[in-house]
Order: sequence, then structure tokens, then C-alpha cells
Amino acid sequence: MTQSMLTISPAFDPKGAPRKPGALCIGAQKAGTSWLAQMLGQHPQVWIPPFKEVQYFNFLHVPDHQRWIRWHYRNKPQEIRERHKARGVPMPEALDAYLNGITGGKMFHNQWYKRVFAPAPVHATPMDFTPEYSTLPAEGVAAVARLLPKARVVYLVRDPVDRAISQLRMNLRRAGREPATVAEWMAELDDPVLFDRGDYASYVPRWQAHYPDMLILPFGRIATAPHAVLEAVEDHLGIGPMPYANMGSKVFANPKGLMPPPELREELSRRMAPQYDFLRSHMGPDFMAELR
Repeated sequence: MTQSMLTISPAFDPKGAPRKPGALCIGAQKAGTSWLAQMLGQHPQVWIPPFKEVQYFNFLHVPDHQRWIRWHYRNKPQEIRERHKARGVPMPEALDAYLNGITGGKMFHNQWYKRVFAPAPVHATPMDFTPEYSTLPAEGVAAVARLLPKARVVYLVRDPVDRAISQLRMNLRRAGREPATVAEWMAELDDPVLFDRGDYASYVPRWQAHYPDMLILPFGRIATAPHAVLEAVEDHLGIGPMPYANMGSKVFANPKGLMPPPELREELSRRMAPQYDFLRSHMGPDFMAELR
């Protein structure tokens, strides 16, 4: 069963003071971050903003992202309001005021970032789920560490080829394209983003240089042992156990169709060989066995 529920923590303190997040989930894209957000959104000791992805550090340090991040903030408040309406649930006035405040006036400065997490109850850890953070340049990761030196960081890692194919299928659906020939499929590999988001050999050491205890989890474990994934995250964040609902549900899974030909997978495997080599040497065989 596929879910697209609103990821929002159950508690909301409209009088909360601005504060920094205590934890980050930095990716990878198409590696289970929405599932993890959906699970932790149920936990009373974790608070996640209603639009999940804050996109603060990549707005500052990846200029190419700024246009679509502005689009993200123009559209998310209305999307949240429409979801409430579709479920027949009145939009809380405090949530409506919060969304207006976050998206109005000057944005993307340190005080604004702290205001994003203001509604978090005092007993909860605010958490920023932004998969794009994994791709920050070195100066961006250093900026994260300066502002959030004690943050707990979680990184979900998926099989490099599977991750790239999942991203490609998502991108094609969003663009309304469907390659008709092997040559057209192969031309899609010209998009460097497919490789950038899964460049674990570059990004894992970059983040571990500042967060040596970063929790790195294999994507395949979500399907085979979701309890173990959540227990590891709970231990890492220093929060108690929680009886999560719908642990076996997929969140924002790709629909059927748009499956690439074998030639594309073979070429991806060839190009991704350095990533497999890095993960094998850095994470070990047990980790590799749970990538898929």
C-alpha cells in the first residue's frame, strides 16, 4: 500500500520559541527518507515541520537549487491546506498562521531557520529532513557544522543503480516523457544529477569529517527489518521506543511502468563501479548485503 499522508508531528506549540534542529536526515534521495519521516512523525519526542524538507543549507550553498526551493515554499502551504480539506479535517488556525509566517517576508537566514522549528514542544527534538543536504559542497557541510555542531545526522544509502533508476523514473514522470527506444533511454544518462545524488564516495567522507558518528543505514533494511532501522535511529537520536503504525507501507513509491531496458542498467552498473567499491571498502560486506 502506498501512502502520501501529511508528514507532521502530532504536537504543535504555537507559542514556541525559535530553536535549532537537533537532528538532520540528509538523504539520499529515493532511499527511504519519506518513510523514515512518516515513522518519526508519529514519535512524541521528534518534531518535523509540516512540509518536511526545509532546504535551508542548499538554498545558501547550491545556487542552482534556489529557483525550485522558492517554488517549494510557494506551493507547500496550499498543498497542506488542500490535504486537510480532502480529509475533511479543519485547518488549525495556529498551523495556518505558522505557514503564512514562514513563507512571508525575508527568508533563508539563521533566525528564519530557527523559526521553522519554533512549534516543536520543549520535550521534542526538532528534525530537518532534507535529502539534498547530502550533496552540499565542502563549505556547505562546514556551515552546517558551525551552526549545528551537536546535531545527530542520519544518512540512508541505497544501491547506486537502483537509486539512480528510481530517480530517473520519477524525473521522467514529472517531465511527462517516456523514452521509446534504447537510444532514447541511454540519452537520459547525460543528466549528471542521476550520478550526483548517489555519489557516496564524495559525500560520506565529507559529512563524516564533521560528524564522525553519523548514522548510515542501508535502504534494504527498511523492507526486511523496519524495526531494526527505527531502533537504530531511536538510539542515535537518544529517544525512547515507539509502537509505530504502518511500518510496512511505502511512501511516495514510483508507480508501475517506465522500466528502463537492460542496456541502461548495465551502463549504470559500469559507471557506478567506483561507488560500489567505496561502499564495499568503507561499510563492509554486511552493509552491502542490505543495500537493496
